[in-house]
Amino acid sequence: MQTPMNNIAAKLRARRAEARTRRALNRAIDTAATATVRQELIAIAQARSGYMR
Repeated sequence: MQTPMNNIAAKLRARRAEARTRRALNRAIDTAATATVRQELIAIAQARSGYMR
C-alpha cells in the first residue's frame, strides 16, 4: 500500500509529465512545416484525453 506522500509525489510527477507533453505538442503545432502536418498534429492532440489548445 502506498503512503499518502508517495501518492502525492506520483500525482505531481504525472501532472508535470502531462504539462511537458502538452507544451511539446503545442510547440510542434506552432512550428509545423506545412498546414497538413499541423492538421495531423492537431488531430493527434484532440485524440488525447484532456487536451485543450
